[in-house]
Amino acid sequence: MSISIEKNSGVAFLPFPEMDGILKDELKERFSFSMENAVSYGELLYIPDYNAKNTDGTFKVPYFCRSAMLEPFILKFDSIGEAAVELKKIQRSWASCSSTCFRRSALIQEKLPYINFKPKTFPVKLPASEIGLFCLLDKNMMIASAKTSSPLPAGKISFIEDHENPPSRAYLKIQESLSVADSIFGCGLPSDSSRCFEAGACPGGWTYVLVNLGAKVFAVDRSELVPSLMKNPLVEFLAHDAFTLKPESLGEFDWVFSDVICYPERLLEWIKMWLESGKTKKMICTIKMQGKTDWKLISKFEEIPDSKVVHLNYNKHELTFIHCQKD
Repeated sequence: MSISIEKNSGVAFLPFPEMDGILKDELKERFSFSMENAVSYGELLYIPDYNAKNTDGTFKVPYFCRSAMLEPFILKFDSIGEAAVELKKIQRSWASCSSTCFRRSALIQEKLPYINFKPKTFPVKLPASEIGLFCLLDKNMMIASAKTSSPLPAGKISFIEDHENPPSRAYLKIQESLSVADSIFGCGLPSDSSRCFEAGACPGGWTYVLVNLGAKVFAVDRSELVPSLMKNPLVEFLAHDAFTLKPESLGEFDWVFSDVICYPERLLEWIKMWLESGKTKKMICTIKMQGKTDWKLISKFEEIPDSKVVHLNYNKHELTFIHCQKD
C-alpha cells in the first residue's frame, strides 16, 4: 500500500464523555441538521455534509463537542513510522481519539512530538497553539485534521485532585472555568486585590478556590459553608437567598459567581440585572438544564456582549456562562 492523503468534506465531532446522545440532539435541535449521512467511528461522529457556519465563515461547533475536526482527511499508510512522519509534515502537535487499534495508536503518538497529557496543577495557562486530532479507523487508515476547535489535546483537560481539603468536587469546575475565561478573554484570575460575590456558595467548593487565590469572598446561601471557610478571614457569609439581593445594596465586585440550581430563565434575568447595574465586569455562572434544553434561550446568554457559553470537561448536563468586559 502506498501512502495517500484524501481530503474530506464536512466535520467530525468528538463529544464529551457520555454526551454523545446530547451532542446528536444538539445537532438536530439547535442546528436543525439531519444526520442521515453521519458515520460513527467509535466516539467520533463524522458528518460529511455538515455545513452550519458562522457569519465569518467558520463552522459552528456544538457546545457538547469537546473537539471537532474542521478540515478532516483520510490518511492511508503501511507502518506506524510512516503515519507519524506524514502527520509531522503537516504540523507539530497531535493527539489521538482512537477507539480501535489502541496499541497502534499509542505507538504513533509516541513517535510524534511530546504532548503532556498528565493532569495539571491549578492555576495553569491553557495552550494557545493549534493541536491536531487523529483517529485510527483500522491499522492502516486514519481520519485526522490539523485544524480543530480546541487547543487542548482531544479537547480534554484535567486537574490534579485534592481529595482532602476542598468541601466538594465542584472546586474542579471553577478551576476549569477560570482557566477557560482567561484563555478566551485574557481576564486573568481573581487575586488578593479581588472582591468576589458567590451566590449559592454552600458547601464552599468555589469559595475554597477563590480564597486560595487570595481573593476576598462575599458568600451567600441559606446554609453555611464548611467550618474551615466560615472561620476564614477572607470569607464574609450571609444566610440569604442570593438571587433576591440587589447589586446596588451590595456594592462593586471584581467577579460574580453562581453554581446555583435554578431555571435558566431566572439565571438569565439575574445575570442581566448584575451587568446592567454596572457593579461587576466579570461573571462565571453554571447554566443548569431543567428538562428539555431550550436552545433559543441558551443563545440569549451568548448574545450578551463580551460573553461566551461553553461546556467544560467538569460540566455534566449543564453549560457555563462566562462574561468578561474589558476596561
